[in-house]
Amino acid sequence: MSNLSRRQFIFTAGAATAATVLVNGCSSGSNTSSPASSTAASPAAPSPVSAADAPEVTTAKLGFIALTDAAPLIIAKEKGLFAKYGMPDVDVAKQASWAVTRDNLELGSAGGGIDGAHILSPMPYLMSTGKITKGNKKVPMYILARLNVNGQGISLANSYKDLKIGADSSPLKEAFAKTKAAKGDIKCAVTFPGGTHDLWMRYWLAAGGIDPDKDVSTIVVPPPQMVANLKVNNMEAFCVGEPWNAQTINQDLGYSAVITGELWKDHPEKALSMRAEWVDQYPKATKAIVMAVQEAQIWCEDPANKVEMCKIVSARQWFKVPEADILARAQGNFDMGVRKLENSPLLMKFWNDAASYPFKSHDLWFITEDIRWGYLPAELDKKALIDTVNREDIWREAAKAIGQEAAIPKDTSRGVETFFDGVKFDPADPDAYLKSLAIKKI
Repeated sequence: MSNLSRRQFIFTAGAATAATVLVNGCSSGSNTSSPASSTAASPAAPSPVSAADAPEVTTAKLGFIALTDAAPLIIAKEKGLFAKYGMPDVDVAKQASWAVTRDNLELGSAGGGIDGAHILSPMPYLMSTGKITKGNKKVPMYILARLNVNGQGISLANSYKDLKIGADSSPLKEAFAKTKAAKGDIKCAVTFPGGTHDLWMRYWLAAGGIDPDKDVSTIVVPPPQMVANLKVNNMEAFCVGEPWNAQTINQDLGYSAVITGELWKDHPEKALSMRAEWVDQYPKATKAIVMAVQEAQIWCEDPANKVEMCKIVSARQWFKVPEADILARAQGNFDMGVRKLENSPLLMKFWNDAASYPFKSHDLWFITEDIRWGYLPAELDKKALIDTVNREDIWREAAKAIGQEAAIPKDTSRGVETFFDGVKFDPADPDAYLKSLAIKKI
């Protein structure tokens, strides 16, 4: 790993509050709508948990960032799904940034922090290896589920609108050079070093011949502050989840170059991750949480529930944004500012097409890319690390328990993945993939 200082890892643009706001789930919509899916739970239903399987505790503290892919945690709270499985006191706590999420996971709830979170999928690996923690202390984490696939975007300032940039970022090389000559540094914002948005931005730029470490400055900005920073011309581009790309369009501040599903169809995104110490101490409670989140994912996936989902998560105690900034893209309709995608199959998925299952092959890609950019050491035993952090076995147990055995993939690998530029990632040979890439740090 490159010698990135802790300050570099926690730097954020804008005035981010370091405080975590604990939010208790409210009853909005939970008593008036029946889930359309036969597997989704009714808040009034009796608990299916036997005395022998009862959780060891009734509470856990889970963090989330104001992004649409946090919906399963919010819906599990709002719809009484945590309570259904014997966990009525689960707190779903808003975090100011991914750095704050990291800090609170380090603390754990016993230290005033949180037990688990909606999180960028690479972060549990970066924490488990001590690459982003205080004093580089290893904080063992488990990945229990993938929360979604697709659903992120790369946005550009309106000053580049005439270029109508899409998946091919190469025209930006000359444009950025001109901007740099005129006003100085080119800033491309991501949400956390080594996180998913950082990797999407880096892959997209590098595929177009733009070195993300030499041709631009990659800065870190918390998701809810992306639009505000673009508004004051603090950056040229950013990569983030929804609803912040859509809000950029709705406020006429920029346009979407790509949605990330166009870079890699059905790519993995956020994860449900918890401190390994908590999971090991409370295995039954952990399974209960995963079951509740899986049912929430099934509910969120149903098109009949999208409007209600967006209404719930847009509320003041959750995202505090207009419902209109969330709904269209959640339904697969993308106003990109320079083009439109209607009824796109590249919309955010929560359950369909194995969206919830945490494929080990996907974690291998994240680790390989973090090695590519110097966040993890090249000599890392990737398989051993993944086998320690990825607890797809717990996901399988939970899926069986809620009657979703048919949804369990036959293999922990999704196989060879193909990216928009024709590059392929074969999980059987990640080193060959790494060697094939022209722009990299190692």
